[in-house]
Order: sequence, then structure tokens, then C-alpha cells
Amino acid sequence: MASFRFASPALLLLLAGCVSGPDHVPPEMPLPAKFSEGGAKNIGDVSTAAWWTAYRDTRLNGLVVDGLNENLTVQQALERINAAAGGVTVAGAGSLPSLLVGASHTTSGSMGERRTASGATNISGGEANVSWLLDLFGQYRRSKESAQASLDAAYSSADVAKLTYLQDLVNSYIDLRFFQERLALSRANLKSRKETYQLTQFQLEAGAASRLDVVQAEGLVQSTQAEIPGLETNIRVAAHHIATLLGQPAGSLLGELLKAAPQPIFRGGIASGIPADLIRNRPDIRVAERNLAAATANIGVAISQLYPTITLSGSISPTYVKPAGFSGGSLTTWSFGPTLTLPIFDGGQLRANVDIAKSDAKTQYLAWKQTVLTAVEEVENALSAVRRDAQTVEALRAQVKTTQETLELSTASYKDGASSLLDVLDAQRQVSLAQASLAASIQQMAKDYVSLNVAIGGGYNPGAPRTTAPPKAS
Repeated sequence: MASFRFASPALLLLLAGCVSGPDHVPPEMPLPAKFSEGGAKNIGDVSTAAWWTAYRDTRLNGLVVDGLNENLTVQQALERINAAAGGVTVAGAGSLPSLLVGASHTTSGSMGERRTASGATNISGGEANVSWLLDLFGQYRRSKESAQASLDAAYSSADVAKLTYLQDLVNSYIDLRFFQERLALSRANLKSRKETYQLTQFQLEAGAASRLDVVQAEGLVQSTQAEIPGLETNIRVAAHHIATLLGQPAGSLLGELLKAAPQPIFRGGIASGIPADLIRNRPDIRVAERNLAAATANIGVAISQLYPTITLSGSISPTYVKPAGFSGGSLTTWSFGPTLTLPIFDGGQLRANVDIAKSDAKTQYLAWKQTVLTAVEEVENALSAVRRDAQTVEALRAQVKTTQETLELSTASYKDGASSLLDVLDAQRQVSLAQASLAASIQQMAKDYVSLNVAIGGGYNPGAPRTTAPPKAS
């Protein structure tokens, strides 16, 4: 039978290898093999896909690149990575030995008529304290696991911030160009309606039109003029927001962005991948999974606190005393020994902490599951929209052409006296409505393409080497 003297170290090593609580296992959930309107091939890594270049707008490309480096929200998210990295160090420090060293020197004496000694006494001393809490049940190892998972979540949160920035910037740029298009249309319509108004005045002087016709034509001119200030304001608001997204004062890009340019229209294929790709590509899903990993590790931390702890500690304190007029002498004291702490009565607090940690882990799992389902929904919605937007745009282009032809015919008929001014004014309204609807549908088509690419988690790390070649667009 082995003696306790040899069994104790073996038992200590065995306990040192124990880790309390469950190990984290990446969560899974059943997902469909493909999106309802998508292909059946996976899309690989899309984090490096610069999808905004499909608009073929060099100004937009430059804004995206500049903003990824200058956006203040992204910079805040990156700074939180540094704090999380420090948390890993703090969490792991508790399981390592600590050493505190100090030194002191004092001079003492007495003054006055009744003093019994002369001179001063010098006392020099030092102290070294060492302690090591043996992590028998893995409390600090689990704490470090939790902190490491939080660090991973911080990295993915920075990717989420980049995706949010991309969506906000590109959508704001699309809005800017949309309002510029609407402004150009309104100015063109204003010119046409002023011509109609002048024509009506000539007709009135010739006795071929009534005062009512003139007032109606003038009213349409005034309503068109009223649209322009609001559109100009919207253009400036969009430009201001773009500048803010780039970390610049709101008015700094006005001169550059007020130069009109065509509305963005993406030219390229539509690639969505499969639902399983989202778990790898969506940074918000990774954040949720890492939060679950941290919560799972915290269960182990809470369970380990139910068990005893052993701390090895020691100290040494050398002291040197030198009275005035005498030779000095030294004294060294030291101590060493283990300390056992065993929780016995705590009113149920420690076990309640375990229940709280388990509940938090369950909550994080449900949050992960909800994030995955929301991601699938967002891709499905974006796919449905993108695959139908072109049909809407094509139909509205045809409508604009038809209404313009109707306006030409009604204007010619009015000049010949074969129709009323009301027909011309109504045709002008229909042209304006059709043109505005076309511009809005182009705007929506461009935004739906943004939504699709953000929904699949694409583009937050442009310029990095692609880890997996993407398949052809489905």
C-alpha cells in the first residue's frame, strides 16, 4: 500500500487536471438545403467580396475604402478588441503565482530635555510575499476560456460594425443620387410646364383658352417649384451623412457630392449561397456563438466555486537596525504554508450562481438560434426582392415612354384646338408620376442588392485573400 506521503502529490496532480462544468460544443440547428429562390451550391468566403463595385461607380468605391479606415463606429469596435484582449490576460493571471516585493527605511529619535538617548536609530527592511492559488477545479481556466470567447466576439463585433457601415454608406449614396435624379426630373418638368403655361397665355390672348386654363397651368408650375427646395434639402442631408460616416465634418464633401451622377444600378450576377454558409459568413452569428461559448465557460467558473481552494503562500522579511553610536544588527523572519478554504454555509448563494450561469447559457443559445433564423429570413427577403426588381424597373420604363408619348399627342392636339388643356395637364402629371416611380424603383433595386450582400455577410474585409473561391452566381 502506497504511503500518503507519495499519494498526496499524485492526488494533487489529478485534481489539478480537473475542469468543472461543461465543455462548449458549437451549436447546430436544422436548416434547409437551399434558399427558396437561391442555388444549391455554397458560396464560400464572401468577407472579401467587394460587391459595391458591381455599381461601377468609382466615387462610391473610393468612399467605401476611405470609410472603412475612418468610420468612428468601426474604430470604436476595433478599440473594444484591445479591452477584450486585456480581459484575457486578467482572467488568466489568477492561476499564476504572484510575487510582491517591498522595501522601507525609517529614521527615528527623540528630542527634549528628558530624552534618555542621543542620536537616531535607522531601520532598513524589505519584504517579499509570494502566493499561488492552485486551480484544482479549473476556475481560472474556465475564466480564461470565457475571456477568450469574449475576445473572439469583439473581433466579430468589429466585422458587424463594418457591415453596418457599408450598408449605411452605400444606401446613403444611393439616396443621394436618387434625390439628384428627382431634382433633375423636377427641373425638366418645371421647364415643360412653364412652356405649357406660356402657351396657355397665348391661347387666352387669341381667345382659344379661358382664364381657368391659365390658372390651372400656373398652379401646376407652382406645385413643381414647391418640390425643388425639399429635394435640394434631401440631397444635402444625404451628403452630410456620408461625410459623417467618413469621420469628417458634415459639410466637407458637399462640393464633391453635389456634382450630379447617374443613379447606381448593379451589373452582375446574384449569388446567395446556401443557409449553412451564413453560420460561417455572418459576423453577428459568430458573435452570438462566441457569447454562448463565454456563457458556457462561466458555468464552470460558478461550479468550481462550490469546491475548496488551496493557496500556497510564503513571505520573507529581512530587517537591519542601526542605532546611533552602536553597531547594527539584522533580523530575518519568514513563513510558508498552505491555506485551505472550504465553502460550507452561504445561504445557497453559490448554487444559485450556478443556476444563473446555466440560465444565461440557455439564453445565449436561444439568442444564437434567433440570430440564425433572422439571417435566413433576411436573405430570403432580399432574394425575393432582387429577383423581381428588374421586372418592376422594366415595366416602369415602358410606362414612362407611354406617358411621354401621351403628353406629346395631347399637347399637339391642344395646339390644334382638338382637346382641352386639362388633357395636357393630366398627361404632364402622369409623366411626372411615372418618372418619379421609375427613379424610386431604381433606388429600391440598388438598395435590395445592398441588403442581399449584407444579409449573406459579404464585403467587410475587402482586399484580404479569399479563402474559398466563390461559385458562379445562381
